[in-house]
Amino acid sequence: MDYSFDISPEKEASVGQFLHRQFFVTPAAITSREVNLAGKTAIVTGSNTGIGLECAKQLLKLGISRLILAVRDESKGGAAQKNLARTAKEANIEVWTLDLSSYNSVTQFALRTQGLDRLDIVILNAGVWRQGEYFNQQTGVEETIQVNYLSNMLLAILLLPVLRSKNNSETPGRLVLVSSDTAALSKFSERDTAPLLSYYKKPSNKPDMFQRYATSKLLGQLSMSQLTSRVPPSAAILTLANPGLCHGSGLQRDAKGPAGLATKIAERIVGRTCEIGARTIVDAAVRHGKEAHGHYLENYKIRPMAPIIYKEDGQRIAASLWDELMKELAFAGAEEIIQSLDQQPPHDP
Repeated sequence: MDYSFDISPEKEASVGQFLHRQFFVTPAAITSREVNLAGKTAIVTGSNTGIGLECAKQLLKLGISRLILAVRDESKGGAAQKNLARTAKEANIEVWTLDLSSYNSVTQFALRTQGLDRLDIVILNAGVWRQGEYFNQQTGVEETIQVNYLSNMLLAILLLPVLRSKNNSETPGRLVLVSSDTAALSKFSERDTAPLLSYYKKPSNKPDMFQRYATSKLLGQLSMSQLTSRVPPSAAILTLANPGLCHGSGLQRDAKGPAGLATKIAERIVGRTCEIGARTIVDAAVRHGKEAHGHYLENYKIRPMAPIIYKEDGQRIAASLWDELMKELAFAGAEEIIQSLDQQPPHDP
């Protein structure tokens, strides 16, 4: 992992830098003169509302020919499809069901993608920020960790062979996992629990759901650092992207009471629009080459992830967590898929 940045991870994670980015940095919209996606196919998860919907709009403006809206609620996805179709009449916009609370839904979705003629771009945007602890009925894992971390990692791994087979080593497909500033704010007090994933199967005395969300994003950074060290960019270019804090994203839609109101007010004051936040994600998906593989992109630049990622302790935790993740996803052959990616000859469309 390349540790050379123009800012230290600690400074990047500071409140001052966060506020500077929120108030004083506005990435310009990408235009079709810069990027032309004609003939290409993209998947955006969680794309019926908020940041995901804005990512879909921006891909369509760049000429994407086939766009798959991967959503949990098919009726809401259909409404988004109709709205998008009004301004992109030549594009083929489809709605596919994807429920990240269900491993079966994830595996079925990935299996369906194998029938695509091509797949160029995957944006894993879907996520949750629950206001209380809810445990997945299938896995027993708290839902924030299940959706934001485990299921997104499973989907990423299952889609890698598809991206590999539909592209070639010179023009590899791209997969972007949406991350967050909050990863750097995770206290991660459970870091020395062994096995770590077992911690998220037990109710907390006083659950702090902001910290749980932040930790879910940190776990994604830790495991993506491991995944990208094992998957060559010739197979697929993998990045993380941070849209910043955005108002109107719907992420905290179930926030209630005084705390929920205070959160929404702060989000409205400090937050960007979803349109601006989506620009960084789309940038990661369409403009950066192999030099960005394994990196975290923010405001069109490669930036450091949470400081722990670059520390010896963090690398130890990442390696141990990776072993746990491979055991958790063994039912889908995750480890075998990853090992095969460097052995398969590139497809030449």
